[in-house]
Amino acid sequence: MNTTFTARGSRGEIWLYDPIGSSYFGDSISAKSFQKELTALGKVDTINLHINSPGGDVWAGFAIYNQLKAHPATIIVDVDGVAASIASIIAMAGDTIRVAKNAMVMIHNPQGGAYGDEKEMERTAALLRQVKDSLTPTYVDRTGNKPAAVSAWMDDETWFTADAAVENGFADAITPETPVANCFDLSPYRNAPQALKTPMPLANMARAMNAIRLADASRKVAALCKP
Repeated sequence: MNTTFTARGSRGEIWLYDPIGSSYFGDSISAKSFQKELTALGKVDTINLHINSPGGDVWAGFAIYNQLKAHPATIIVDVDGVAASIASIIAMAGDTIRVAKNAMVMIHNPQGGAYGDEKEMERTAALLRQVKDSLTPTYVDRTGNKPAAVSAWMDDETWFTADAAVENGFADAITPETPVANCFDLSPYRNAPQALKTPMPLANMARAMNAIRLADASRKVAALCKP
């Protein structure tokens, strides 16, 4: 698991660099584990949540989103690589959302499978519609877009660049490019950019995380040194 939690003084930092809950994507972080680690941060005033996740289980993602919304700290979200599917819902928990210049945010309709007769298929379709109805208001409330517009983006499995994310209210600011490499198999997503469909070795993830930490530390030092 690549997700880590650290606390330094009044500031907490979370690196959500895994799939969410039980999913196709393999090793992941559960909502229960996230809550345990979030509590272990102690009393912090600010939490910087870095996201590079392909998504995963809807209910686990909603639980994590609600945990963050209920936390008294100010939540700053940095999308370092990709915030796809339910990971984009988690990103909406941020009081401030920043997207790296080379990162993307993806929203789509919930997906699921069924086995059985036509009645079972109908029940599954009805459940997926209900799940979409529960997802849509979260995007609407954070972005200010009309429900019909958000629904259409979800229908189309829309991948927002950093510029498009800010333009459409899914982010507040754009940060410099990050060295994050995609380590997830995004082929199940029909509109995933070609450059993201081939996962890189997991070792690249650790190197990328270290590089971002160093760059973030350098920016903080530079800010402190300004006259």
